[in-house]
Amino acid sequence: MALFSSLSERLNHIFSKLTKHGRLTELEIKTAMREVRVALLEADVNIQVAKKFCSDVSEKAVGQEILKSLNPAQQVIKIVNEQLIELMGPANAKLNVSPKPPTVIMMCGLQGAGKTTLCGKLAILLKKGGKKPLLVAGDIYRPAAITQLQVVGKNAGVEVFQKGTQDPVKTAKEAVEYARSMGYDTVIIDTAGRLEIDEKLMQELERIKAAVEVSEILLTVDAMMGQVAVNVAKTFNERLEVTGIVLTKLDGDTRGGACLSIKAVTGKPIKFIGVGEKLTDLEYFYPDRMASRILGMGDVLTLIEKAQEAVSEEQAKKMQKKMLENAFTLEDYLEQFESMKRMGGAQALVSMMPGLVGKIKEGDIDESRLERTKAIILSMTPKERNDPSIINSSRKKRIACGSGTTVQEINQLLKQFDQTKQLIKQLKGGKRRLPFM
Repeated sequence: MALFSSLSERLNHIFSKLTKHGRLTELEIKTAMREVRVALLEADVNIQVAKKFCSDVSEKAVGQEILKSLNPAQQVIKIVNEQLIELMGPANAKLNVSPKPPTVIMMCGLQGAGKTTLCGKLAILLKKGGKKPLLVAGDIYRPAAITQLQVVGKNAGVEVFQKGTQDPVKTAKEAVEYARSMGYDTVIIDTAGRLEIDEKLMQELERIKAAVEVSEILLTVDAMMGQVAVNVAKTFNERLEVTGIVLTKLDGDTRGGACLSIKAVTGKPIKFIGVGEKLTDLEYFYPDRMASRILGMGDVLTLIEKAQEAVSEEQAKKMQKKMLENAFTLEDYLEQFESMKRMGGAQALVSMMPGLVGKIKEGDIDESRLERTKAIILSMTPKERNDPSIINSSRKKRIACGSGTTVQEINQLLKQFDQTKQLIKQLKGGKRRLPFM
């Protein structure tokens, strides 16, 4: 995730200077907090939010216990982590569920924030949780908006309720009745957006809210808009009393200011984050996990969840057995690349690994090289994948020609694969527990 990469680097640099001191003085802490405030402002965090954040950290950090601590820098980082969680949370905000189905979720936001696609993403996420969602086409103004939602619904495997260009309020009411009669437990209404906030838009949203019993009003906000996104959220909240925020485009070139400011300014929690263009690229928002990423501590829990989604328990057991029996082949090697791709790619995984955050920058990992490795393996025969020792010079030339690579790259892959097998053998021989067991 590109989000916060610059801020993480700045904070790590500031805290690395603190760790060089055996003890900290009040002046050193306040100097560090001034640098933190500058870093937050450069990340496009609201100025009042940045000032209060640094003031709260300073107040807690200058206590006698911190100043007399053997590891005062670690204590300061701990306080910063706690304040970040408080700023964005303090806890994961759950969706409000109606005691009497269906639960109605109204999606709102400006045009271009990715609201229509988000409806499909949310539907998929809810389906994974055992829900049966229905999408409702409530945007009758934007050209092809209904068609777009139908395409999204088809790709998500979810039915779309639409009544053409009739009044969206009437459509919403009919959709809820339809959902109730057909056994849908969740209704997601895609409402109209505008390029900017106007009175007509707000009045229509207020009418929909009054016409159906809405459990959630989720505001879709483009994280790349920075402080403008915070102002948009504030205005929508004043008119509609939104229940939660969904930040989209967090995989883009954004400094992350909206993520750190929006809860403090609106008082409303971030419930979901969009981390990519695929329909599966929507995640629940966890303030503690995001705080860990910001401070370069990784995000192990999200990494584990992604691994569980990418690899079934049966596949994991099968791979574990092969590893222990030293029967690991290039076919299995290829499967590892596919699993990594399903988890978001090598760069996404690195961004969640403790100790690697900030040290390996975006662009350091060549994803195209991984694709070339995959092409090499796919150009081999099944026999060659299962027994790489038979790959002689002539076979290497054939594989290079078929994969559009060079013999040198094939030699590198075979050497890397052999080293992997040797490492597994050493772990097994030394009776050390393998990391996936």
